[in-house]
Amino acid sequence: MKRSLFLIVLIAAATLTASAPVFWQVSTQAEFLRGGVDALSVDAEGRLRLGPAAETVFETPEPSVWSIERASDGAVWAGSGTDGRLYRVGPDGAGAVVFDTDQLDVHALAADREGGVFAGTSPDGRVYHVTAGGDARVVLDPDETYIWALALSRDGALYVATGNPGRIYRVPAGGGRELVYESDATHILALAPAADGTLLAGTESPGQVLRIDPTGRAFALLDAPYEEIRSLRLQPDGSLLAVAVSGRPAPAAPPATPPPAAASAAPVPTVSVTTSVTAVVVGGAATPATPRASTSASANTGRKGAVYHITADGLWDRLWQSSLDTPFDAAFDDRGALVVGTGPNGKLYRVSRNPPRTTLSGQAPAGQVTRLLPEPDGSMAYATANPGKIMRMANRPAARGTYESEVHDAAAAARWGTIRWRGATPGGSRIELATRSGNTAIPNATWSAWSAAHTDASGTPITSPNARYLQWRATLYGGDASPVLTSVTAAYLPRNRRPEITQLTVHPPGTAFQQSFSTSDPPIAGLDERSSPRPATASTVGREIYRKGIQTFRWQASDDNRDPLDYAVSYQRAGGAEWRVLRTGLRDTVFAWDTTMVPDGAYRVKITASDARGNAPGAALTGERDSTVFDIDNTAPRIEVAARRREGNRVVLPFTVRDAQSPVQRVEIAAGNDEWRVVYPLDGVPDGLVERFEVVLDAARDAPIIIRATDALRNTVSVFGE
Repeated sequence: MKRSLFLIVLIAAATLTASAPVFWQVSTQAEFLRGGVDALSVDAEGRLRLGPAAETVFETPEPSVWSIERASDGAVWAGSGTDGRLYRVGPDGAGAVVFDTDQLDVHALAADREGGVFAGTSPDGRVYHVTAGGDARVVLDPDETYIWALALSRDGALYVATGNPGRIYRVPAGGGRELVYESDATHILALAPAADGTLLAGTESPGQVLRIDPTGRAFALLDAPYEEIRSLRLQPDGSLLAVAVSGRPAPAAPPATPPPAAASAAPVPTVSVTTSVTAVVVGGAATPATPRASTSASANTGRKGAVYHITADGLWDRLWQSSLDTPFDAAFDDRGALVVGTGPNGKLYRVSRNPPRTTLSGQAPAGQVTRLLPEPDGSMAYATANPGKIMRMANRPAARGTYESEVHDAAAAARWGTIRWRGATPGGSRIELATRSGNTAIPNATWSAWSAAHTDASGTPITSPNARYLQWRATLYGGDASPVLTSVTAAYLPRNRRPEITQLTVHPPGTAFQQSFSTSDPPIAGLDERSSPRPATASTVGREIYRKGIQTFRWQASDDNRDPLDYAVSYQRAGGAEWRVLRTGLRDTVFAWDTTMVPDGAYRVKITASDARGNAPGAALTGERDSTVFDIDNTAPRIEVAARRREGNRVVLPFTVRDAQSPVQRVEIAAGNDEWRVVYPLDGVPDGLVERFEVVLDAARDAPIIIRATDALRNTVSVFGE
């Protein structure tokens, strides 16, 4: 019954739409990543399933939470922007402002052993020590503008990374300060003290990971093809996670679900992992900076960022990279998988290592995931920007999740067909789909409401109004297990669009083209040689030649529905009303007309394109284009020779050249066996239909005179000048 209903819909639409339905299918990870998820994950095989449950731990009124740190008593410290406040959130989720720094941002935190925290502010760079009760004091007030990172060493000293210029200070536990390292980089963005007393630092401009020994000498562990190293995390085995990005994007607030673009314009995301290991080859002292080694274009062109893993012995491999998402932080979870927090769409990726597989684990209701914080119970807390929140990704799957596809552009008003999907619903789980449609590229109040739920995976008719754009939403409900959605297909019939002749070229008379394939006698492209019919086989043309009487036309055509086109060529006498058909059923876009079939005169041609071959009867459309007026002239000029006359010692030969259609262009004479010489009319310019000549002859010679005249269309006649 459902199939019959779909066929009725197709037949009813025949007069308005193309005959062949179009199928929009979403089935790969790259295609699913173009949409937005809530509590769902997308694995490397393109399977959509329930993701980890996301919980809001604490919500601030700030646009951004830049930093989070766990206090020794289990509470969480959070630094915000753009009001530069310090929050303390208890294990029960209750939180409050503990300290207002009067600065714009708190980018750096380091928890002490007594439940307090060190906080670094910008843009008037200061470092504060704040107790759990909110008592605050300044421990460092350097000249630099930005405080980007803080780290406590085992001996209780505090390391401070600054920006513009990039410096590292050490603040001993007893107070004071000392400059540990001065870099040629603009900013030092990340710090990680190692157990052996060395200090690891991530820089911007250039983006390098440095290992700094206690004497202040630096060695470059990684010279990344990115502008900055945003985050460093030291692992228990002495290895290091480094997050590299192409630049610091402005944190403009996007909506919670990013507005999808039209399918034709959407770039394909590139999210990948790699297991290649590379030996470190770049090294040197802190100054001067060593120019960065060149890298292949595929390593840095158009990429937003990557996550590197540097082993304790100095080898590194790239675990993750993306061309669309900017990584802010990365950390290993309790199962050894890499979790990457990104912007601008708040996506969280999970990368397994054996074998390497990238999964979209979820999408925060925010623009950026700015900082990750592994929890003692194995879950992962994280901070967000736009808006500023503290969230938690639990170790259990969500009970319900939704996916909104990108907006699909049918390129014209379309009649929707059936929507169907493939997947599995084990253990009482289920999948529901809904659709909406509109005529604006971004959904707004003019779009239809979401339709009632589609629950039959084998397919049901789409009930959203006919329109140009379509979007679908999948809702997955868990049972004893998670449902799995592997593909969604929506069928539609786009409204048939009229084909268009976009360009029509009338070549000069006599211009012809050999067909592009080689034979012993190359035929003329587009010429209907009735004495030896040869169907045209290619729309491309070969070498240009001259063939008298041939008039060649070439055109370009387009069809928004990409229907196959057939062409007809008609001609009309200039000033007349009747069009006469020359050829129909052409599939090439070149036609050569043997103009000796018609009288001389002024003509125009019309090219008609039809999409009937790709549409149902009654649904076909045509497009036309007329040429400019051109002349057909296959008759040679007429030469009228008058009697010679003597003028003193001269003999003058007068004659007149006439042409009924095209101007006289060239006149020559030859006396006896002499070479041809050009002669000019009495008015000096051979450009009229009638030209008069008087040629002075050598009175001493009695050789025969030959006159030759050629018109603008290369018709030639010769006569004796008696």
